[in-house]
Amino acid sequence: MVPWRSTEEGDATPEVIDWYGRFADGRPGVLVVEATGIRDVPSGPLLRIGNDRFIPGLKRLVEHVAERSHGETRLLIQLIDFLRIRRRPAKDAYLGRFLAVTDRHRAALGLGSEATEAEVRSGLSALPEDDLLRALTVRERDALEYGERERVYDTHLPHVQELPTTLPGLFADAAERAMKAGFDGVELHFAHAYTMASFLSALNTREDGYGSTREGRVRLALEVLAAVRERVGPHATVGCRMLGDEVIDGGTRVDEAAWFAAQFAAAGMDFVSVSKGGKFEDAKAPKVGAAAYPYTGVSGHECMPTVRIDAPGPFGRNFPLSRKIRDAVRAVNPLVPVVGCGGVGTFDAAEAALVEGDCDMVAAARQSLADPDWWYKMRMGHGEEVRRCIFTNYCEGLDQKHKEVTCQLWDKPRDRTEADEPIHAGRTQSLDGKRALLAPQWKSH
Repeated sequence: MVPWRSTEEGDATPEVIDWYGRFADGRPGVLVVEATGIRDVPSGPLLRIGNDRFIPGLKRLVEHVAERSHGETRLLIQLIDFLRIRRRPAKDAYLGRFLAVTDRHRAALGLGSEATEAEVRSGLSALPEDDLLRALTVRERDALEYGERERVYDTHLPHVQELPTTLPGLFADAAERAMKAGFDGVELHFAHAYTMASFLSALNTREDGYGSTREGRVRLALEVLAAVRERVGPHATVGCRMLGDEVIDGGTRVDEAAWFAAQFAAAGMDFVSVSKGGKFEDAKAPKVGAAAYPYTGVSGHECMPTVRIDAPGPFGRNFPLSRKIRDAVRAVNPLVPVVGCGGVGTFDAAEAALVEGDCDMVAAARQSLADPDWWYKMRMGHGEEVRRCIFTNYCEGLDQKHKEVTCQLWDKPRDRTEADEPIHAGRTQSLDGKRALLAPQWKSH
């Protein structure tokens, strides 16, 4: 989960360290630090690991988690790469400045090749909406209605063409920094709307050996894994987060995802964590001036299902995917665990998934946000005191706006089991002054 607590330069602030310290209080078996950018490029208050200057802050985070968990929690960091996406432009700005004028536009307006660029832009601006959309290509319509977004198959762009050359080294550099900071390992982000997931996607039509066929689409992921493993050695944990189903038209489904996972297991991946959906392809059009958000369409709702999704609800919704992927992985290497997730809010649900063979490990994000102590409460025999997530995605709404993520349950009247204030190193309130930045502290018995 990305809490949006870093600096604009990607540094681990006291608020970031508080966030992970609070989760560490519950002593989960493994805590995965948020999607962390492997490039040193502007990306808002998102944690970064693309330069050695980030190591001291990440080291403080590692030490704090070890202290708060009493050394019981393994700590991984999730490494992510993403391509450029621009905010949705105003129509006048797009047609007047950003659109690359071509003879196709001239022909749509009935103009000859001698027509100036200014004449073409003016003519397009004067067209009725339907006629304008017909005059634009699919990608141009997307840029107008959603904002320009790079795809991994845009090989006419030199930096996209070179991704197979640059990414293995970038991931390996980031993993090496993680080990220097003291992490137990890394989780390679091969899921959702980001670069590596897009290489794995059935929509990847690259024709340079890194797309089109399933062997081509998995190639870069295997090369990234090999580069990371060579850099960090055999004892560091190297796993990945991947999609069991893209949930988009023409996207990757579970049978192919299971094949990918088996390739990862055979190549030495230490674990495979299965997610679902969360793609740009079916996202809703953002407002002018905003960027597209990959959790607003059907695939996004399946990624983070709420209680309103349908009659069965969000509970254990992804386990059929992790079960099929687990079967494929175990056929290759039964020692590689598969992590399942999706609407896990009770001990019984987590235990049933393990007993029934849906997965080997259970991950829970939103429930852990609602109550970071829930793991420890269960271990201590106080399961009746667990604060249950209500799966309304209040937290996801904050994430969409890049606001500091909190839970709506934290600010409700506290009961007798909760202390007045959790431990803080940074601010206690959100920047808008309306929300507590951390869950209330549990009074253990």
